Amino acid sequence: MTVALDLPALARQIREARGVAHKRDIDAVITRLGLGSRHDAIPVGDDCAAIPDGDGHLLFAIEGFLDGFVAADPYFAGYCGIMVNLSDVAAMGGRPLAVVDALWSRDAAATDPILAGLSDAAALYGVPVVGGHTNTRATSGALAVAVLGRAGGRLLTSFDAAPGDDLIAAIDLRGRFREPHPYWDASTGAPGERLRGDLSLLPGIAEDGLAAAAKDISMAGVVGTALMLLECSQVGGVIDLAAIPRPAPVPLARWLSAFPSFGFLLSVRPDRTPAVLARFAERGIASAPIGRLDASRVARVRSAAGEEAVVWDFAAGPLIGCGRDAGPDA
Repeated sequence: MTVALDLPALARQIREARGVAHKRDIDAVITRLGLGSRHDAIPVGDDCAAIPDGDGHLLFAIEGFLDGFVAADPYFAGYCGIMVNLSDVAAMGGRPLAVVDALWSRDAAATDPILAGLSDAAALYGVPVVGGHTNTRATSGALAVAVLGRAGGRLLTSFDAAPGDDLIAAIDLRGRFREPHPYWDASTGAPGERLRGDLSLLPGIAEDGLAAAAKDISMAGVVGTALMLLECSQVGGVIDLAAIPRPAPVPLARWLSAFPSFGFLLSVRPDRTPAVLARFAERGIASAPIGRLDASRVARVRSAAGEEAVVWDFAAGPLIGCGRDAGPDA
């Protein structure tokens, strides 16, 4: 028997999800620092800070990890220190140069699985760890990892999605959950050559002019990440929940709050959509148009039956506070 989808409840679940709540913390920081305009020399809200450098850009980003995650799965936390940073670089059409880490722990033994994860991921993805900061006499554990990358003149940004674009989701479904957590692991155990080739799809798409806007799917999930992309670009749109690539056994509600190892959203002109989908298909990565963007500045979700529910109305209030026309008070 098919169970009817409670779309308003699902929209509320997305808004109130822990990953989205963490993203909402960004607004207060952006406001306090006087940032948030899409016209800043280096606008805040992208997956990396894109710093003009000659005929291209340096890409600079950092990821911090929840202490509970580090304590529960220290190896994967270290591994993610590399993996998620490289996804941020790829999401902007770049390639990584190097990473550094900052690590606190109670003693040297507690650092070993974290460092093992960092080391293994660095080898698989072919990016060096070139330094960092270590404290093995802290009262609690913490981990942060930063990345430096480089992109050419054509970036994928969070600010260039446009009304009429297709919203494409590309997700590697060849994985499994690291139970009981919402982390879909499609990376550990995969060949390094494949992992590196998969990430290179994004800079290839940027360099060939097939898309101008993209975002790495974060702990906010597919729809939560879409909210940030729409906000920064000052657009709205509808997301077809049934079209989101999803492993067959995984319930929709769980998948919408999952963090995929390889997952990206791209805003693409419809005439370029077939070419973008073909590139992911060639590497065995599931991709599909999951919605169409418009000028409404309202993000909605749609069920297979055609019912719609509002997830966020950006005219009523910000999510992360990026994309303003002239600064945080505009």
